[in-house]
Amino acid sequence: MPVVPLATKTPRSGARAAARDGRALHKGQQTKLAIIDAALGLAAQIGLEGLSIGVLAEVTGMSKSGVFAHFGSREELQISVIREYFARFEQEIFYPALEEKRGLPRLRALFSNWMKRVTVEIQSGCIFISGAVDFDDRPGPVRDALASSVKIWLAAVQRAVVQAKEEGQLAADADEQQVGFEIHCLILGVHYEARFLKAPGSIARANKAFEQILARYSADAKAVKTVTSKAATVKAARKPASKTLITSKQE
Repeated sequence: MPVVPLATKTPRSGARAAARDGRALHKGQQTKLAIIDAALGLAAQIGLEGLSIGVLAEVTGMSKSGVFAHFGSREELQISVIREYFARFEQEIFYPALEEKRGLPRLRALFSNWMKRVTVEIQSGCIFISGAVDFDDRPGPVRDALASSVKIWLAAVQRAVVQAKEEGQLAADADEQQVGFEIHCLILGVHYEARFLKAPGSIARANKAFEQILARYSADAKAVKTVTSKAATVKAARKPASKTLITSKQE
C-alpha cells in the first residue's frame, strides 16, 4: 500500500488517525500499568532480583515479547517498579502529612502514616528493604533508583525536624540527620522484629520509642537539662571544700 503524504490527508482523516493513536496510546499505558502492578505484587514476594520478563509474562498471561515491548529490559522493568512503589509511598505517607501543621504535628503524621504501611508490609514485605539486601553491593541504575528513593524520603523527615526546630518544638541544636537516622532505625527494627522474628508488640514498642526520641530532643527537655546543669554548678560552687585529715603514727 502506498504511503499517503501528510499534505494530502483531509482534516477528517487526520482527526480519525489522531483519535486512533490516542486510544492506542491510552491502551498501551493501561497495559503497562497493569504489568507494573503485577510486578509490584511479585517483587513483594520474591524481591526485585526475582523479577524477570519471563516470570512476569507467565503471571500476566502475556507473551515475553509483549512484556518486553513495554520495558525493553529486565533492568528497566525493575526501575519502573521502584518508581511506582515510591509514587504510592508518597501518596500514602508524605502527601497526607502535608495537611498537618508544620513541625511536630507533621513529623508525627509522617511516622504514623509510615507505621500504618509497615503493618501491611509485615505480611507483604518492603521493596526498599529487600531491594537494599539484593543491590547494596551492586552498583548500577537499579541500586541508584532504590537509594535515591530512600534518600528523598529521609530528606523529607529531616525537613520536618528542621521545621519543628523553627517552631520551637525541638531543641535548636537538635541534629536533624541524627533524629532522622533514629526514626529510620525504628522502621528497620520493627520490620526485622515483626516480619522476621514474629515478635509480638513490635509496633507498640516502635511507637513508644518514637515518642521517646521526640521527648529527648524536645525544647522543653533541653531547657530542663540546662536549668538542672546550672543548679548543680551553683550548688557545687557553694559547697565548702572538704578537709583532708592526715594522721601519722609517731614512734
